[in-house]
Amino acid sequence: MLFSSIFFYALLFTGILFAEKVEITSDSMQAEDIKKEVHFIGNVKVKQLENWLHGDIVIVYFDENNETKKYEAIGTVTFEFKNEKQFYQGSADKVTYFPIKSTYVLTGKAVIDDLMNKRHVNGDEIVLDTITGNANVQGSRKKPVKFIFDMEDSK
Repeated sequence: MLFSSIFFYALLFTGILFAEKVEITSDSMQAEDIKKEVHFIGNVKVKQLENWLHGDIVIVYFDENNETKKYEAIGTVTFEFKNEKQFYQGSADKVTYFPIKSTYVLTGKAVIDDLMNKRHVNGDEIVLDTITGNANVQGSRKKPVKFIFDMEDSK
């Protein structure tokens, strides 16, 4: 029964979270039917097309209709997301993704490099909307927001 639950959630995760083929590898996986969660634990790697995310733990959360409502990557999280208009690399202590809104929330030592526009931002929390490309960054007194960008010479 446990195997069928794990298989069921793994299929839901790969079919609902992303429209494309997703490959997830980890040291172990646990499905929690009552909580509607799947936990991928240890050296987790999530890959879809050219996009990837690595973390210590990835938890996938489902709603009452068994559709993916969010996933969280916890630990030392690194990622690379790209499409024809955007190319982001970054890291954080925790990354939460809301697939319906295509929004990422990075917390704890959050860093994003926008490689298309040659910009770098870091702070305590970054909310990135991948549809619009908008970012909201929060810092603190001890660690203010930092934004770095290149300017072209006007010769």
